[in-house]
Amino acid sequence: MQPRIEDYALIGDEQTAALVGVDGSVDWLCLPRFDSAACFARLLGDEENGHWRVAPKGAQGPCTRRAYRPGTLVLDTEWETGEGAIRVTDLMPQRDRAPDVVRIVQGLRGRVTVRSTLRLRFDYGWVVPWMRRVDGHRVAVAGPDAVWFRSEPAVRTWGEDFSTYAEFTVGEGESVAFVLTWHPSHHPRPPLVDPYEALRASVEDWKAWSARCRYDGPHRDMVVRSLITLKALTYVPTGGIVAALTTSLPEEIGGVRNWDYRYCWLRDSTLTLNALLAAGYQEEAEEWRNWLLRAAAGDPADLQLMYGLGGERRMPECELPWLSGHLGSRPVRIGNGAVNQLQLDVYGEVMDSLSLARAAGLSPKPHIWSLQCALMKWLCRNWRQPDEGLWEVRGGRRQFVHSKVMVWVAADRAVRTLESHPGLHGDLEGWRALRDEVHREVCEKGYDPERNTFTQYYGSRDLDASLLLIPRVGFLPPGDPRVVGTIDAVREELGHGGLVRRYRTDGATVDGLPGGEGTFLACSFWLADALHMTGRTQEARELFERLVDLANDVGLLAEEYDPVNGRHLGNFPQAFSHIGLVNTALTLFDGEEAG
Repeated sequence: MQPRIEDYALIGDEQTAALVGVDGSVDWLCLPRFDSAACFARLLGDEENGHWRVAPKGAQGPCTRRAYRPGTLVLDTEWETGEGAIRVTDLMPQRDRAPDVVRIVQGLRGRVTVRSTLRLRFDYGWVVPWMRRVDGHRVAVAGPDAVWFRSEPAVRTWGEDFSTYAEFTVGEGESVAFVLTWHPSHHPRPPLVDPYEALRASVEDWKAWSARCRYDGPHRDMVVRSLITLKALTYVPTGGIVAALTTSLPEEIGGVRNWDYRYCWLRDSTLTLNALLAAGYQEEAEEWRNWLLRAAAGDPADLQLMYGLGGERRMPECELPWLSGHLGSRPVRIGNGAVNQLQLDVYGEVMDSLSLARAAGLSPKPHIWSLQCALMKWLCRNWRQPDEGLWEVRGGRRQFVHSKVMVWVAADRAVRTLESHPGLHGDLEGWRALRDEVHREVCEKGYDPERNTFTQYYGSRDLDASLLLIPRVGFLPPGDPRVVGTIDAVREELGHGGLVRRYRTDGATVDGLPGGEGTFLACSFWLADALHMTGRTQEARELFERLVDLANDVGLLAEEYDPVNGRHLGNFPQAFSHIGLVNTALTLFDGEEAG
């Protein structure tokens, strides 16, 4: 039986990451990058698609307890058995030349027999590698991939059924370490890491990084955990932040809404930048800003809603028929066809992000303003087009209200930049006129006076949770009756179990897909922000407490939540959800001390 989405914990080295289940099995790992093919894909299939389990011999169920070491990405999993107790410590040390997975088994009490089962399957569980011994190590090779697996000299390993096994007994105070290292198969073996030194250094480095967090309000532990998760989802060579570690975890168990989120979305840019800056991580914010500049460079007409880790533009979508999907949810997809969609909101996101970066004092770049001017020139000519909207609907283009609001944001930030920086030059009067025209049109065509709410798109009666961002971006003040009415309408019509859906999926919907989905956690954080902005702070705090309680046992959040069955849904862990948690905590509690 596959573990549930919420049964996983994350370890990583800021270039890729792995998911470790409560049963002690590494079930997802892409090497050498987040977007590379997985060598462990049990998460989306079964054990034959690759996994690595270390647990007491004969243990069938979950561990007794597990937790991250405070302020780190080092995971401790403990098992109590009739023979005694052990701890398995999992980490991926900061990378030198090659990615390593380190697993250290420590005896806590008695003498416990431990079993390691390593089943490598390259190319998303499809390719069985050739395994051989070299210098006392196990080496797996298939095509471009090579993996070295080593253990303590006293631990015997053997091959059986295209897998590698080890079995040993550990007593109180004794330790046994395993290291798995990947490298291109045409390269020589990289230098071997000392697993115990790697553990020491990883704990020290992560604690030093976490200590930089300047938030000291309620739920500081969850804010720090969310920031660590965002750091772990960062591809440090470029500064890009992936939306999630995984592909194709379902938005509905057994459904088809399964997408690849191992890319970097522009829609997240302003909220990400705000969270990093407000929490005290200026260096990471600058790296993200620099990634954004490189990705957005080029013809403004070609601006995409998402890019690869290094700013790559092509990510063709295909299905992997040999994988049965998480709990039978098919198809499993890699790549993302939405990359070719038009989303006008990303122009507003880029303009907003660069304005925020300038106001925060990030290091100036001489070409930033010329890029912004080029974006505005394109937007002035093309803003009237319908688009697919920020949710990447596959049911055809519409005049989405959120997209038009973000066009207004782009014009507003351009105007404000010129007004506050007299040394810069641009079409001030033209951008003011655009700002006024878009504002007028949205209030006329995107507002339903009968129900006192803005709508999902022009002429629609449907709602969209993105409307909750109207006061946050400054389109209308929080006290405007139309804003209050919209918040109440979204809460009433899209609310489910106290949380918020993105939009309705029953009946005819804009997304063109069958089935439904869970409540969207980022949108639920937006509701808490909107309630606070409209003077309902106690309700906002109660909602925030509810959302914090949804995190799994190690503080991680998926994209969505099913309040009926109490299950996490969608890709995991989700940057958008953790960004929401950080920003909402800062909005509600910054300046307060933890109780």
